[in-house]
Amino acid sequence: MTDDSADEPLTYEQARWANDDEVYEPLLSEKHTQRVDIDSSLPDELTRDSLELPDLSEPQLARHYTRLSEMNYGVESGPFPLGSCTMKYNPKFTEDVAAHPMASVHPDRSERSVQGILEVQYRLQEQLARIGGMDAVTLQPPAGAAGEFTGILLARAYHESNGDDRSEVVIPDSAHGTNFASAAMAGYDVVSLPSADDGRVDTDALAAALSQETAALMLTNPNTLGLFERDIVKIAEMVHDVGGLLYYDGANLNALLGRARPGDMGFDIMHYNVHKTFATPHGGGGPGAGPVGVTDELAFFLPDPHVRRSNGGYERYKPEHSIGKVHGYDGNWLVLLKTYAYIARLGDEGLADASAKAVLNANYLASRIDHEIPFGPFHHEFVASAGDQDAADVAKRMLDYGVHPPTTKWPDIVDEALMTEPTEIEGKRTLDQLAAAFNAVHGEDAATIERAPERTAARRIDQVSAARNPRLSWQALDDE
Repeated sequence: MTDDSADEPLTYEQARWANDDEVYEPLLSEKHTQRVDIDSSLPDELTRDSLELPDLSEPQLARHYTRLSEMNYGVESGPFPLGSCTMKYNPKFTEDVAAHPMASVHPDRSERSVQGILEVQYRLQEQLARIGGMDAVTLQPPAGAAGEFTGILLARAYHESNGDDRSEVVIPDSAHGTNFASAAMAGYDVVSLPSADDGRVDTDALAAALSQETAALMLTNPNTLGLFERDIVKIAEMVHDVGGLLYYDGANLNALLGRARPGDMGFDIMHYNVHKTFATPHGGGGPGAGPVGVTDELAFFLPDPHVRRSNGGYERYKPEHSIGKVHGYDGNWLVLLKTYAYIARLGDEGLADASAKAVLNANYLASRIDHEIPFGPFHHEFVASAGDQDAADVAKRMLDYGVHPPTTKWPDIVDEALMTEPTEIEGKRTLDQLAAAFNAVHGEDAATIERAPERTAARRIDQVSAARNPRLSWQALDDE
């Protein structure tokens, strides 16, 4: 295959284990089980007399999970341009670091016996603070949304310490849905901020939304359209002038690494999606980690415990006005360890190179596709429009070309949105393959894309029923 052939879309045939033309890889419990009697000292009402457990040989088990992997699409199958989710390839050396026996220690061990682990945590706190332009960082939150919630709790604690009873958080209409949820969970009323015609913050609308009730403005920069907020210094001044705090959603930090820092823009609080920006596993429900950085005036409120130097070593301590615990022990420690290893391996130069390539790849891909892109210039991601096509149908059809689809239908300020982020990991050939897939689907008739996907292990599924009636255990199959 020559390089020129990348201009033509590839077709994709996913492994499909089937029984009578129905996708079928039995559950472990359907293959072979064994009844195991239970003898427990716990009260009878808390135990069962026996359990039915899978009883399989090692080859049977290995084949089961290999088959499942062949029937799924992941970042190791091909490009995964899921906009705003930064679906990077997970480098295996970080997995090796996390799998080291020295990393897996019981969290209740004495501080004296885990000085190496505490040192890594301290160093990671310092590295993340430097990357974000913050003064202090907590590693506690176990995911990005948990980081958002923690950040808003910190804002609330800060205002309460100043005797301010503020009731509102301002959030742009293009923000991540978790922003709205985090603010509401923290007890705030949400004030939605409409975007300007260029897709950025409308400073006139912001001025009208801000008041003495404003606790914070939650913002990401670049925003979810991939657009840099050119008025960010003015925005920060406006928020601070009414006594509010500026919160940075770290979902798009991949665009800024080594080039710009939220703290230098005037942000007071930020969370880092280290499971996105720093290439630890992302997707499938976890694992994640969402450290939160703050300026000096908020450091007193950080969660318990925090790590600091002490008497030539390191210790956990509770900040003076801590909001308390937001997660058990030291956060998602192994994810944080992978983050540390990733940052250490790349260094300053490597992180800056990653952001440069992320921006370059997004702009190159956008220049190659036929779909309309209503906003620009952009950074690490862009939002195209499927136009007269249904974005969800386009997404399903792209799977037939060996491409995981972009994020669809969001942000809703773009009709039939296709939110695309190729990240820095892809080379030109893969980007050309991506563009060819976009363009092939763009030129197809409605009937073709409405049947898609046709070459994947699972065809069209009833997404609404799956969301409303999830079957979360194999026993649920017997309840139908």
